[in-house]
Amino acid sequence: MTSRLITLAVAATLVLSTGCSGKKKPEINPPASAQAPTPGPAARQPRFSLRQQIIKVAQQEWEFFGKQIVRLEGSEESIPHVGKWEDDGDPWSSRVNWYWNAVGKPGLDGYDCKEPWSAAFISWVMRQAGLNASQFPPSDAHWHYIRYFVERSGYSGSPFVSHRIGEYSPKPGDLICATRGNSGFIPVYEGGPSSVLMGHTKLHCDIVVERQGAMLGTIGGNVRNSVSKTFFPLDDNGLLRPSERRPWFVVLENRLSP
Repeated sequence: MTSRLITLAVAATLVLSTGCSGKKKPEINPPASAQAPTPGPAARQPRFSLRQQIIKVAQQEWEFFGKQIVRLEGSEESIPHVGKWEDDGDPWSSRVNWYWNAVGKPGLDGYDCKEPWSAAFISWVMRQAGLNASQFPPSDAHWHYIRYFVERSGYSGSPFVSHRIGEYSPKPGDLICATRGNSGFIPVYEGGPSSVLMGHTKLHCDIVVERQGAMLGTIGGNVRNSVSKTFFPLDDNGLLRPSERRPWFVVLENRLSP
């Protein structure tokens, strides 16, 4: 693959010119380790808390994909470090297949790069961290599990509770979600998350993994063709600030034990 520059404009060009090359590896049965395990006693009582496990698993996957970094500042986006992409070779393509297995689509892998896999990634991370299907329902679309937690936010003991972005400051272990498909403007969502879900099915969520002052660090799958860590500033009140590239509309607060 040709040398990549770190500016977004060049990165976008590379997505078109070298990403999704169309090469397909032979059909194989996924290894047993690729299957999302059903949490057993060890998973229910991990050495780390479930919240810590979520962050730990996400970090490990980011490292496996070469630690790609994305930085957002207003309408500007840069990629100061480019990692491995979904179709850079069988190790990374097969890893994406692991994620697809977690949502019941074992026929897809990283070479199917027109198939968005960010929700599959989130689902796989949650299962690997030890959450069962009632704690986090796996899905190939973010819309399904966001709705699940929005509808249960008033329930005692819900693992995740939804908040409007102007009401809650995100912390490590939370999920933050945005709509996709906006171009040239920052949408304003005056209704709550439920009303946004009624009009949008194309969504993206990241896992918050670190926070240093007003700077948030998140990890997500299928972000610039990789598992990427994205850094961006919060506003003066520590709240998410929607942008054209990330029109955030909901935070899923992690209520699992710290």
